[in-house]
Amino acid sequence: MTDEAAGGAEGAAQSPKFEVVHQYIKDLSLEVPGAPQIFQTQSAPEVAVNVDVGVQPAGDNDYEIVLRIDARGQSGGSQLFIVELAYGGLFRTTGEVPQEHLQALLMIEGPRMLFPFARNVVATVTRDGGLPPLMISPIDFVQLFRNRIARAKEESAAQGDGDGAPA
Repeated sequence: MTDEAAGGAEGAAQSPKFEVVHQYIKDLSLEVPGAPQIFQTQSAPEVAVNVDVGVQPAGDNDYEIVLRIDARGQSGGSQLFIVELAYGGLFRTTGEVPQEHLQALLMIEGPRMLFPFARNVVATVTRDGGLPPLMISPIDFVQLFRNRIARAKEESAAQGDGDGAPA
């Protein structure tokens, strides 16, 4: 029984893990270019939110994942606000993470773990800037990852053609 327990402990020690070591605001900007005039009119803004994910190696088993959020609000052709946030996390893998799963882990699970905190930063900074808190809807990081892969394949195919004509 002792040998089995020891073997089980070794197996557990080798199982892959993915954890946040630290998270931080890398860059944050709020602009309210029309203040104070925009506060004199009360029309609901049209808000456009763009999200991007970047990954950089940061050591042997460490990776920096940066979630970039760009939110812009307009009303009647006037720019009401611009929020730009780069929210980073230092992540560590331990154990044997299969190489075919690593990219998805870094591009889906990492941002999914960071998103609630980044969303809170955006809501807080817009509220503290005198605006209603901007609550960003949940993001489908799986679809974002799939779109990135599809774009990469398209770009690769276009570069491989040479003359741009269909093969």
